[in-house]
Amino acid sequence: MINNLKILIHQGKQYIPDVTSVEIPGVFRGRPVISNDKVDEKALEEICPTKAISINPVAIDLGKCTFCGECAFAFPNKIKFNKEYKTATNSLELLVIKEGVDNPVELNPDLIRKEISDYFSGSLKLRQVCAGGDGSCELELGASGNVNFDMGRFGIEFVPSPRHADGVVITGPITKNMAASLQICYDAMPEPKIIILAGTDAISGGIFIDSNAIDRSFLETHQVDLYVPGNPIHPLTFINGVLDLIRKRNK
Repeated sequence: MINNLKILIHQGKQYIPDVTSVEIPGVFRGRPVISNDKVDEKALEEICPTKAISINPVAIDLGKCTFCGECAFAFPNKIKFNKEYKTATNSLELLVIKEGVDNPVELNPDLIRKEISDYFSGSLKLRQVCAGGDGSCELELGASGNVNFDMGRFGIEFVPSPRHADGVVITGPITKNMAASLQICYDAMPEPKIIILAGTDAISGGIFIDSNAIDRSFLETHQVDLYVPGNPIHPLTFINGVLDLIRKRNK
Protein backbone atom coordinates (compact mmCIF):
# COMPACT_ATOMS: atom_id res chain seq x y z
CA MET A 1 0.00 0.00 0.00
CA ILE A 2 2.77 2.46 0.94
CA ASN A 3 4.74 1.65 -2.21
CA ASN A 4 1.64 2.19 -4.36
CA LEU A 5 1.03 5.56 -2.72
CA LYS A 6 4.64 6.55 -3.37
CA ILE A 7 4.22 5.73 -7.06
CA LEU A 8 1.00 7.74 -7.29
CA ILE A 9 2.61 10.75 -5.61
CA HIS A 10 5.70 10.50 -7.82
CA GLN A 11 3.74 10.26 -11.08
CA GLY A 12 1.16 12.89 -10.21
CA LYS A 13 -1.91 13.38 -12.40
CA GLN A 14 -1.44 11.64 -15.72
CA TYR A 15 -4.89 12.34 -17.11
CA ILE A 16 -5.98 15.58 -18.79
CA PRO A 17 -8.53 17.23 -16.47
CA ASP A 18 -10.29 19.16 -19.25
CA VAL A 19 -10.00 17.74 -22.77
CA THR A 20 -12.04 20.62 -24.19
CA SER A 21 -9.57 23.40 -23.40
CA VAL A 22 -6.12 21.84 -22.96
CA GLU A 23 -3.29 23.15 -25.15
CA ILE A 24 -1.28 20.64 -27.15
CA PRO A 25 2.48 20.93 -26.50
CA GLY A 26 5.18 20.48 -29.10
CA VAL A 27 4.71 20.27 -32.87
CA PHE A 28 1.10 19.78 -33.94
CA ARG A 29 -0.66 20.83 -37.13
CA GLY A 30 -4.27 21.68 -36.46
CA ARG A 31 -6.61 23.99 -38.35
CA PRO A 32 -4.87 25.88 -41.19
CA VAL A 33 -5.24 29.63 -41.55
CA ILE A 34 -4.98 31.05 -45.08
CA SER A 35 -4.05 34.71 -45.46
CA ASN A 36 -4.99 37.06 -48.30
CA ASP A 37 -1.36 37.41 -49.41
CA LYS A 38 -0.81 37.07 -53.15
CA VAL A 39 1.21 34.01 -54.20
CA ASP A 40 1.66 31.78 -57.21
CA GLU A 41 -1.65 29.97 -56.72
CA LYS A 42 -0.97 27.40 -59.43
CA ALA A 43 2.27 26.35 -57.75
CA LEU A 44 0.47 26.21 -54.42
CA GLU A 45 -2.26 23.99 -55.87
CA GLU A 46 0.22 21.60 -57.47
CA ILE A 47 2.22 21.10 -54.27
CA CYS A 48 -0.60 19.12 -52.60
CA PRO A 49 -0.40 15.33 -53.21
CA THR A 50 -4.12 14.75 -52.51
CA LYS A 51 -5.57 17.77 -54.34
CA ALA A 52 -6.80 19.20 -51.05
CA ILE A 53 -5.91 22.74 -52.18
CA SER A 54 -8.15 24.61 -54.58
CA ILE A 55 -7.63 28.12 -55.95
CA ASN A 56 -9.62 31.21 -56.94
CA PRO A 57 -9.97 31.67 -53.99
CA VAL A 58 -7.45 29.49 -52.14
CA ALA A 59 -9.05 26.88 -49.90
CA ILE A 60 -7.95 23.69 -48.13
CA ASP A 61 -10.25 20.69 -47.75
CA LEU A 62 -9.43 19.06 -44.41
CA GLY A 63 -11.18 15.91 -45.59
CA LYS A 64 -8.44 15.47 -48.19
CA CYS A 65 -5.52 17.14 -46.37
CA THR A 66 -2.78 14.83 -45.06
CA PHE A 67 -1.41 17.63 -42.82
CA CYS A 68 2.04 17.08 -44.32
CA GLY A 69 2.68 20.81 -44.06
CA GLU A 70 4.39 21.13 -47.46
CA CYS A 71 2.14 24.02 -48.44
CA ALA A 72 3.03 25.92 -45.28
CA PHE A 73 6.74 25.22 -45.77
CA ALA A 74 6.66 26.52 -49.35
CA PHE A 75 4.34 29.47 -48.71
CA PRO A 76 4.79 30.43 -45.03
CA ASN A 77 3.18 33.85 -45.46
CA LYS A 78 0.11 32.32 -47.09
CA ILE A 79 -0.63 29.23 -44.99
CA LYS A 80 -0.02 28.53 -41.33
CA PHE A 81 -1.23 25.61 -39.26
CA ASN A 82 -2.30 26.54 -35.74
CA LYS A 83 -2.78 24.13 -32.82
CA GLU A 84 -6.57 24.10 -32.94
CA TYR A 85 -7.56 20.44 -32.61
CA LYS A 86 -11.33 20.94 -32.62
CA THR A 87 -11.78 20.30 -36.33
CA ALA A 88 -14.38 17.52 -36.40
CA THR A 89 -17.71 18.34 -38.02
CA ASN A 90 -20.80 16.75 -39.51
CA SER A 91 -20.65 18.60 -42.83
CA LEU A 92 -18.14 18.15 -45.63
CA GLU A 93 -18.62 21.80 -46.56
CA LEU A 94 -17.48 22.90 -43.10
CA LEU A 95 -14.22 20.99 -43.59
CA VAL A 96 -13.20 23.44 -46.32
CA ILE A 97 -11.02 26.22 -44.89
CA LYS A 98 -11.21 29.34 -47.04
CA GLU A 99 -8.81 32.17 -47.73
CA GLY A 100 -9.12 35.12 -45.36
CA VAL A 101 -11.52 33.29 -43.02
CA ASP A 102 -10.26 32.45 -39.54
CA ASN A 103 -13.27 30.76 -37.96
CA PRO A 104 -13.29 27.56 -35.86
CA VAL A 105 -14.62 24.34 -37.36
CA GLU A 106 -17.88 23.37 -35.67
CA LEU A 107 -20.80 21.01 -36.07
CA ASN A 108 -24.00 22.15 -37.74
CA PRO A 109 -26.66 21.49 -35.06
CA ASP A 110 -29.38 21.31 -37.71
CA LEU A 111 -27.74 18.22 -39.20
CA ILE A 112 -27.59 16.28 -35.92
CA ARG A 113 -30.33 13.68 -35.84
CA LYS A 114 -32.64 14.06 -32.84
CA GLU A 115 -32.24 10.43 -31.78
CA ILE A 116 -28.50 10.91 -31.27
CA SER A 117 -28.88 13.34 -28.37
CA ASP A 118 -31.98 11.50 -27.15
CA TYR A 119 -30.25 8.13 -26.80
CA PHE A 120 -26.50 8.72 -26.65
CA SER A 121 -25.92 11.97 -24.73
CA GLY A 122 -24.76 10.11 -21.62
CA SER A 123 -23.29 6.93 -23.07
CA LEU A 124 -21.97 5.84 -26.44
CA LYS A 125 -20.57 2.44 -27.37
CA LEU A 126 -18.62 2.24 -30.62
CA ARG A 127 -17.32 -0.53 -32.84
CA GLN A 128 -14.19 0.36 -34.79
CA VAL A 129 -13.65 -1.10 -38.26
CA CYS A 130 -10.26 -0.86 -39.93
CA ALA A 131 -11.31 -0.76 -43.59
CA GLY A 132 -7.84 -0.92 -45.07
CA GLY A 133 -6.17 1.56 -42.72
CA ASP A 134 -2.42 1.73 -42.10
CA GLY A 135 -2.76 1.41 -38.32
CA SER A 136 -2.02 5.04 -37.42
CA CYS A 137 -5.59 6.22 -36.85
CA GLU A 138 -6.31 2.94 -35.13
CA LEU A 139 -3.48 3.62 -32.66
CA GLU A 140 -4.81 7.09 -31.93
CA LEU A 141 -8.30 5.76 -31.34
CA GLY A 142 -6.81 3.32 -28.87
CA ALA A 143 -5.00 6.17 -27.17
CA SER A 144 -8.32 7.99 -26.74
CA GLY A 145 -9.16 5.58 -23.96
CA ASN A 146 -5.78 5.56 -22.21
CA VAL A 147 -4.96 7.16 -18.87
CA ASN A 148 -4.16 10.53 -20.47
CA PHE A 149 -7.30 11.18 -22.50
CA ASP A 150 -9.69 8.75 -20.77
CA MET A 151 -12.76 9.20 -22.95
CA GLY A 152 -14.42 6.48 -20.89
CA ARG A 153 -15.18 9.10 -18.23
CA PHE A 154 -17.73 10.53 -20.68
CA GLY A 155 -19.33 7.14 -21.27
CA ILE A 156 -17.64 6.76 -24.67
CA GLU A 157 -16.07 3.33 -25.16
CA PHE A 158 -15.15 0.85 -27.86
CA VAL A 159 -16.83 -2.55 -27.73
CA PRO A 160 -15.76 -5.82 -29.39
CA SER A 161 -19.13 -6.72 -30.88
CA PRO A 162 -21.35 -4.70 -33.24
CA ARG A 163 -24.34 -6.21 -31.40
CA HIS A 164 -23.37 -4.09 -28.40
CA ALA A 165 -22.51 -0.96 -30.39
CA ASP A 166 -24.39 2.29 -30.96
CA GLY A 167 -22.28 3.22 -33.95
CA VAL A 168 -19.31 2.38 -36.13
CA VAL A 169 -16.01 4.26 -36.43
CA ILE A 170 -14.47 3.66 -39.85
CA THR A 171 -10.76 4.08 -40.52
CA GLY A 172 -9.01 3.51 -43.81
CA PRO A 173 -10.14 4.22 -47.40
CA ILE A 174 -12.52 1.19 -47.46
CA THR A 175 -10.95 -1.47 -49.61
CA LYS A 176 -12.86 -4.00 -51.69
CA ASN A 177 -11.73 -6.71 -49.26
CA MET A 178 -13.35 -4.86 -46.35
CA ALA A 179 -16.48 -3.44 -48.01
CA ALA A 180 -18.65 -6.50 -47.34
CA SER A 181 -17.34 -6.90 -43.80
CA LEU A 182 -18.11 -3.26 -43.05
CA GLN A 183 -21.67 -3.68 -44.29
CA ILE A 184 -22.12 -6.83 -42.19
CA CYS A 185 -20.88 -5.00 -39.11
CA TYR A 186 -23.21 -2.08 -39.74
CA ASP A 187 -26.21 -4.33 -40.31
CA ALA A 188 -25.51 -6.16 -37.04
CA MET A 189 -25.85 -2.98 -34.96
CA PRO A 190 -29.25 -2.13 -33.48
CA GLU A 191 -31.12 1.03 -34.45
CA PRO A 192 -30.55 3.91 -34.04
CA LYS A 193 -26.89 3.88 -35.02
CA ILE A 194 -24.30 6.40 -36.10
CA ILE A 195 -21.40 6.46 -38.54
CA ILE A 196 -18.11 8.22 -37.84
CA LEU A 197 -15.32 8.56 -40.41
CA ALA A 198 -11.95 8.94 -38.70
CA GLY A 199 -8.99 10.17 -40.71
CA THR A 200 -8.28 11.50 -44.18
CA ASP A 201 -8.36 8.06 -45.78
CA ALA A 202 -11.83 7.33 -44.43
CA ILE A 203 -13.26 10.76 -45.28
CA SER A 204 -12.01 11.10 -48.85
CA GLY A 205 -9.86 8.08 -49.69
CA GLY A 206 -6.70 10.15 -49.22
CA ILE A 207 -3.78 9.14 -51.37
CA PHE A 208 -5.58 5.89 -52.27
CA ILE A 209 -8.66 7.45 -53.86
CA ASP A 210 -7.65 6.48 -57.42
CA SER A 211 -6.75 2.90 -56.52
CA ASN A 212 -8.67 0.03 -58.10
CA ALA A 213 -8.59 -1.71 -54.72
CA ILE A 214 -11.02 0.83 -53.21
CA ASP A 215 -14.79 0.35 -52.89
CA ARG A 216 -16.49 3.29 -51.16
CA SER A 217 -20.05 2.44 -52.22
CA PHE A 218 -21.01 2.01 -48.54
CA LEU A 219 -20.81 5.77 -48.08
CA GLU A 220 -23.12 6.40 -51.03
CA THR A 221 -26.06 4.75 -49.27
CA HIS A 222 -25.51 5.72 -45.62
CA GLN A 223 -25.54 9.04 -43.80
CA VAL A 224 -22.29 9.99 -42.06
CA ASP A 225 -22.82 11.68 -38.68
CA LEU A 226 -19.27 12.86 -37.95
CA TYR A 227 -16.09 13.54 -39.93
CA VAL A 228 -12.85 13.55 -37.90
CA PRO A 229 -9.98 14.92 -40.02
CA GLY A 230 -6.33 14.08 -39.48
CA ASN A 231 -3.59 11.87 -40.82
CA PRO A 232 -3.62 10.35 -38.31
CA ILE A 233 -6.34 11.87 -36.18
CA HIS A 234 -5.55 13.25 -32.73
CA PRO A 235 -7.37 11.79 -29.69
CA LEU A 236 -8.50 15.29 -28.68
CA THR A 237 -10.01 15.85 -32.12
CA PHE A 238 -11.92 12.60 -31.88
CA ILE A 239 -13.12 13.05 -28.30
CA ASN A 240 -14.25 16.66 -28.76
CA GLY A 241 -15.98 15.80 -32.01
CA VAL A 242 -17.94 12.94 -30.45
CA LEU A 243 -18.84 15.03 -27.41
CA ASP A 244 -20.16 17.79 -29.65
CA LEU A 245 -22.15 15.27 -31.67
CA ILE A 246 -23.96 13.73 -28.70
CA ARG A 247 -24.40 16.93 -26.70
CA LYS A 248 -24.60 19.92 -29.06
CA ARG A 249 -28.26 19.59 -29.99
CA ASN A 250 -29.24 19.56 -26.30
CA LYS A 251 -27.56 22.91 -25.83
